[in-house]
Amino acid sequence: MSSENEQSAEPGAGAPEQLALIRETVRRAKVPRAKPRTWRGAALAGELPVARVLVNKGVLHLDQYFDYAVPQELDADAQPGVRVRVRFGAGGRNVQGGRREGGGLIDGFIVERRADSDYRGALAALASVVSPEPVLGPELLALCRAVADRYAGSLADVLQLAVPPRNGRAESKPSPDPLPPPRPPDPGTWERYGQGPAFLRALAEGGAPRAVWTALPGPHWPAEIAGAVAATLSSGRGALVVVPDGRAAGRVDAALTEALGTGRHALLTADSGPEKRYRQWLAVRRGSVRAVVGTRAAMFAPVQDLGLVVVWDDGDSSHSDDNAPFPHVREVLELRAAQGRCGFLLGGISCTVEAAQLVESGWALPLLADRERLRRAAPLIRTVGDGELARDGAARSARLPSLAWGAVRDGLRTGPVLIQVPRRGYAPRLACERCRAPARCRHCAGPLEAPDQQDLNCAWCGRAERAWQCAECASTRLRARIVGARRTAEELGRAFPAVPVRTSGRDHILDAVPDAPALVVSTPGAEPVAEGGYAAALLLDGWAMLGRPDLRAGEEALRRWLAVGSLVRGQEEGGTVVIVAEPTERAVQALVRWDPAGFARRELAERAELGFPPVSRMASATGPPEALAAFLRTAGLPPEAEILGPVPAPSAAPGRARRPGDAPPGETWERALIRVVPGRGAALARALKTALATRTAKGANEPIRIRIDPPDIG
Repeated sequence: MSSENEQSAEPGAGAPEQLALIRETVRRAKVPRAKPRTWRGAALAGELPVARVLVNKGVLHLDQYFDYAVPQELDADAQPGVRVRVRFGAGGRNVQGGRREGGGLIDGFIVERRADSDYRGALAALASVVSPEPVLGPELLALCRAVADRYAGSLADVLQLAVPPRNGRAESKPSPDPLPPPRPPDPGTWERYGQGPAFLRALAEGGAPRAVWTALPGPHWPAEIAGAVAATLSSGRGALVVVPDGRAAGRVDAALTEALGTGRHALLTADSGPEKRYRQWLAVRRGSVRAVVGTRAAMFAPVQDLGLVVVWDDGDSSHSDDNAPFPHVREVLELRAAQGRCGFLLGGISCTVEAAQLVESGWALPLLADRERLRRAAPLIRTVGDGELARDGAARSARLPSLAWGAVRDGLRTGPVLIQVPRRGYAPRLACERCRAPARCRHCAGPLEAPDQQDLNCAWCGRAERAWQCAECASTRLRARIVGARRTAEELGRAFPAVPVRTSGRDHILDAVPDAPALVVSTPGAEPVAEGGYAAALLLDGWAMLGRPDLRAGEEALRRWLAVGSLVRGQEEGGTVVIVAEPTERAVQALVRWDPAGFARRELAERAELGFPPVSRMASATGPPEALAAFLRTAGLPPEAEILGPVPAPSAAPGRARRPGDAPPGETWERALIRVVPGRGAALARALKTALATRTAKGANEPIRIRIDPPDIG
């Protein structure tokens, strides 16, 4: 301390001494501030003085690593996997004292420490280490790289999804010590499935079985998932379970707590809040917790010694991320199972076409119950078609058939009754008036639409269809497959005035209802669980579910109907489901037989014949018409690639949320579909990524949106 400072500390010191103290303080404070900016003249780390950094820039032409010098003072903390701050974008001209200077501060991750650099120019130094906590391990980095390549995205964008934001308070708290492995569980209700006990035994013995599990209806699936997790933990390995929403995560969380006790698993959902979620995530990364259950973002959870990955209800749209590069949980967990050589369990009440393809290819084995057990567990399914509606006076006047009224009346004697009503926004798809076969394009088999109620056009390739004829029955007449019927909770309340009516939908979703007579009106996906199961259920407006303009309309309708049926009591307990839809529809027949796997196999065979996904690989490219045309001309697509379209892309309605791929309000965009044969998906993704990176590097202003395996292709 200088003499001026000593004098300023004396009582009664005057203003000159105080001013000198301020000047000296400012002079001393400036030295360390400037030093972390450039570390000019600072000594470098003695060993491995170069850090290879992934900068947080999601643009494709910068999807690479950059080398930075490691100052001696940061040597101990600057380890692979930690978060850092670096200067980026200064160029190679601003070099002083052998160090590159300038540029803006940006976040990044150290992926490697090296003795030298491939870059021969001057390196910038790391600006700072945000935290010495390593959050990006080699396995997670390899997974994110594979996901980025598969979906034609950047590694930085995938890491935004994989690594949660830092929370200093959560990071400063130590994680508990890991508990010893539990004992192998008893098979329990897994004995209902032919290979169920053997599947658990393989997990407990350290094996890596892969199965597509078609679960029996009823409340047991959370406990069965918990049993598979417990078997994996008993082998000393970890397990990861991903479910579509917080309600399902809560049910599995409760089942795991009952099976394993507290402290053995973590719950990763958005409802936990940033601090608690990050604390749980750190406990998983540090190895304190070996089991995870969560929603979509949990697919990247860094579980140590991963022995099993589970995805439940992979047909739910929540499993497809809405942020670039739009990965799907099922595909990410398939990558994890292949890279980590761990077990894989894809389960659901229903069965997707992708799940059927995994079984058909031999990559996974089916896990099913025999038909006798299925008949006892499933409710009785009854149908009401056009013929019954035409003859039913009650249906014409009250817009609800007599069979449905009777099922509601009988069900209310013993418990609650569930009524599923499709939400608003289901658009009609054209079909043959005589046999109801979907109207499809002769060129690409895409769905036909009539936006102006006159001209027929293909929604995929845009070709006009002026002489359509049904391929099944040769009819030339079309119809919209929706029979509109607005049934509200108020109408049901008037019909049953002594029974309470509860609603569950987008604005307010019920988790559960008591085992007491009540009418529960719900939209698809918002059905609450009833204690003891529903006595009966009505599936209204089946035409609306089947009439969606989507390749997956039948698959999605069956998935929704089976989800409702699984909440109803079994046939032995008098459970009944009435569906208002044409009984001859393939999805309705699959519901009556309760055969989701058979339906998925038939859909897969039909798509293979027509070249539809998932047999083929498909990508969508969306953007302004001129920019999209130029992009497709220069993309360097594989020679066998087939371009369908372009056609006008949907635009976001004013005041409504904009979905990925929608045109901005007031703008006209187009969409093209690019289809390749099986085995060429990686080449397609690589070509699209390269073309988009080249376009971005040249400073193109008009955006082009790429999505691999789009969920909605019409």
